[in-house]
Amino acid sequence: MNIHKIMASCFGIGHLKGGGTIAAAITSIIWYTVFFYQTSWHLSVATSLCIVGLGIWSGNKVDALWGKDSSKVVIDEVAGMCIALLFVPISVVNVLIALFLFRFFDIVKPLYIRKLEALPKGWGVMMDDVVAGLYANVLLNVFVYQHSIATWLHL
Repeated sequence: MNIHKIMASCFGIGHLKGGGTIAAAITSIIWYTVFFYQTSWHLSVATSLCIVGLGIWSGNKVDALWGKDSSKVVIDEVAGMCIALLFVPISVVNVLIALFLFRFFDIVKPLYIRKLEALPKGWGVMMDDVVAGLYANVLLNVFVYQHSIATWLHL
């Protein structure tokens, strides 16, 4: 089997019904497990950027085989979920909220996310999920840090 098919489908998860949600959920579990004790933001950013890069590369290769933005490609959900969790304090609640927000933005595609799918090949596959992850991240960070400030100020 082609290495790009394996990477793009995240070891076959993309062949399952609901593969995008499954890939995002598994990513959430792995992220929680790895980064609960490892707090290096360098590692989390590097991991996210590597996954985005691999997704663009593999997306370019499988586009001709599976068609434009095939549901078999779920590395984009993995990348988006990683971005949704960047700089977020790791807790079960925060990871679940990030998962919910990311899937919401990924499925509904508001605020110009859908237009990013028009980008060529792997770029179009990845960028809509990257931006969905960014939206989820910003919203979650606003909630987390606004809540922290309110607690600190005893409001």
